[in-house]
Amino acid sequence: MLKRDIHIESIYSELPFEERFAAAKKDGFDHVEMWGWEDKDLPQLKKLLDDNGLKLAAMSGDGPYSMCDPANKEVYLEYIQRSIEAAKIVDCPVLVIHSDALEEWPQFAKPMSGDYSYETRICAMFDVLKTIAPWAEEAGITFVLEALNIEKDHCGNFLATTKTAVDLVAAVGSPNIKVLYDAYHMYLNEGKICETTEKYLPYIGHLHIADAPGRHEPGTGVINFKSFVQHLDKLGYKGSVGFEFYPQTDTPTAVKAVKECFEYALVK
Repeated sequence: MLKRDIHIESIYSELPFEERFAAAKKDGFDHVEMWGWEDKDLPQLKKLLDDNGLKLAAMSGDGPYSMCDPANKEVYLEYIQRSIEAAKIVDCPVLVIHSDALEEWPQFAKPMSGDYSYETRICAMFDVLKTIAPWAEEAGITFVLEALNIEKDHCGNFLATTKTAVDLVAAVGSPNIKVLYDAYHMYLNEGKICETTEKYLPYIGHLHIADAPGRHEPGTGVINFKSFVQHLDKLGYKGSVGFEFYPQTDTPTAVKAVKECFEYALVK
């Protein structure tokens, strides 16, 4: 059976943050994930996880800086070092990173400090990834590089395709630098989510699910996630499947839809 986790910030929003952990556990989840760590009391977060028998599957590893902006290199790397230390406190094995920092609202990529070419941005990202790879290996943490959709949510984001993310990860050549494949984002940009995950499976270290086009729970859009989850299981995917979406109506309805994704019998 695939490992699954549920996003503690986009889901359970009806509850105070401290009460969401018990709710997730009651709903049958052993793993949760979240966005940034800077606004959290990390020792208290670890206690909430431990008290409820939960593990943190992933959290954001980059902040208000762009990896693809050469002028941000020093501050970006400083933030990564802080993220590694934060991950150690809460025992988080996976840190999510992106090409660009995003404006809070609307979710556009923050402007670059200069008018850089495509090649310059790619080289800046490779330089950063190559630098943080040994840090990740030493800490026992995996960084997962996420491409985002530019059709609906993240206009101006530089990294927009799975192939580019994989090319960067492959060039770095570290087992601790992988790709986060977000089925929602990549359905909007590329389609072919089954074919793409099969093609690039060795490079995928984490996976996100939300239905398209609304970014709600499975069954509210056009993607057949029951078949997609079965497809991942048949491929032998070993990473976690994270449900990161905004409930269309309420959390109980959304959680029921998540569980239904895993109610299948594999054809032997």
